[in-house]
Amino acid sequence: MRKVLVTGGAGFIGSHLCEALLNRGDEVVALDDLSTGTLDNVSHLLENKRFRLTISSILDAAGLEPLIRKAEMIFHLAAVVGVKKIIDAPVETIETNVLGSHHVLSLAARFRKLCFVASTSEVYGKSAKHPFTEDDDVVYGPTTKSRWSYACSKAIDEFLALAYHQSQNLPVVVGRFFNTTGPRQTGRYGMVLPRFVNQALRGEPITVYGTGHQTRCFADVRDVVRAVLRLVEEPSAIGQVFNIGNPEEVSILNLAQLVKKTASSASKICLVPYDEAYQPGFEDMERRVPSIAKLSKLIGYRPKYRLQEIVKQVIESRRAELNASSSVPVTVLEPHSLPAGAGD
Repeated sequence: MRKVLVTGGAGFIGSHLCEALLNRGDEVVALDDLSTGTLDNVSHLLENKRFRLTISSILDAAGLEPLIRKAEMIFHLAAVVGVKKIIDAPVETIETNVLGSHHVLSLAARFRKLCFVASTSEVYGKSAKHPFTEDDDVVYGPTTKSRWSYACSKAIDEFLALAYHQSQNLPVVVGRFFNTTGPRQTGRYGMVLPRFVNQALRGEPITVYGTGHQTRCFADVRDVVRAVLRLVEEPSAIGQVFNIGNPEEVSILNLAQLVKKTASSASKICLVPYDEAYQPGFEDMERRVPSIAKLSKLIGYRPKYRLQEIVKQVIESRRAELNASSSVPVTVLEPHSLPAGAGD
């Protein structure tokens, strides 16, 4: 049993990671400020004596210090995520992703703790090269478009993590996540698959932004968590960057059609211009396809779940949630009435 800290542990990927760590016998502390993560994501873990949720921010260096000092391993997933959230809160995006990561990495270096840093396919920017490999150049839009602040902030996180490794021998692994999806993911901040599923199940128009011809590759969160856990156990992964995703490519319009068909929905599919969905002059990537050759060579990684299976699971999970919420009264927990340990 190891003591593990997961920043962003009440988030979508973070909660699945906490679950997997507990299943293998670790003692887990999840740190989250609940700005995008939720108590619902980890409510089923709160009764586990090896799990503790600390509600705080990675911007609070004083509060972060004892958690990192006591941990044997750190999974740093806390960040501002989602295109809509990034556009609506650009200052929060930059401060949390850059200053917060600085706190995590500097403390990890001080106490000599292995640190996995979650990055993103967004760091490739609007490069036209495909598939993306870890050493490819990156291409960003102008600083006047806040959409690129997230990509730049996560690139700085990578630079900083690798700098600590090079200058202070910090054992660090960087993973670039490509469109990870699955149960518990919210569509509130622009994540496309849960948004499509919510619209389809409610009979609302399925809104496809842009032309719909842009393509993405969706990885099941179980595959992603499996890769992360394998990487931190591989000594030769230290000091390196890895794409983590599924190279199966689909256009967003075809994804909407697949969701509609799988959900047996009568929803119409509607195109919404980017300017209307986000902000005037919004720029997006036409394709985002990972090369996973490096990851596969090192740990033998192969995605287990195909897109149709992923979509079906997300629909079934969300349908169950909607059915439960329509039949069970909702109880809102105030801070003073959180389960034991939740507010530590």
